[in-house]
Amino acid sequence: MTDNASGIHEERLLLERCKKGDRIAFDALIRRYEKRVYNFAFRLCGNYDEASDIAAETFVRLYNSLNSFRGDSSFITWLFRIITNIYLDQRKRQRARPNQSLESMIELEENSVRRQYEDPAPSPEERAEGRERTEILQAAIQTLPDYQRLMIVMYHVEGRSYEEIAEVMDLPIGTVKSRLNRARLSLREKLQTEREHFPY
Repeated sequence: MTDNASGIHEERLLLERCKKGDRIAFDALIRRYEKRVYNFAFRLCGNYDEASDIAAETFVRLYNSLNSFRGDSSFITWLFRIITNIYLDQRKRQRARPNQSLESMIELEENSVRRQYEDPAPSPEERAEGRERTEILQAAIQTLPDYQRLMIVMYHVEGRSYEEIAEVMDLPIGTVKSRLNRARLSLREKLQTEREHFPY
């Protein structure tokens, strides 16, 4: 059995135990996904406290609706749909409030930063430049409309396929592709003033 097949089998067994009310299994499920849930939430909202709230609400909703998961889609796709719905619900509630400050910027995981450079040991200047680019990019993503932000984060940050995004957002694949293209164009326009950091 391959590592991937083994992981899927292990996940199915864990889900079955959770559905039978096994709290230890549910704790294991949380540990398995809490980092991915939090990271996705943070990349959407750009705020540590809000991301923590979204992550906590995600696992509450997950616990309450686990028996409705039939396995028609992958578990992670179903989980992303829950996070997306919670995020959009929170955004609706926040409409009357002033915009959040952009002080909380995302820090790319080490392996993501390393991929930007051919040299596996970038210089301090390159690392600082990479962090600055990340901050500028995250700030630009935060100014996109909610649905465009979701598209960009799911496809370019989380590596979700068009099919998975279509399932999470409950949209036809053609709509996902066209909206993602519009989101990319919007992001490119917002980065026009930062050409020194994004020359390509």
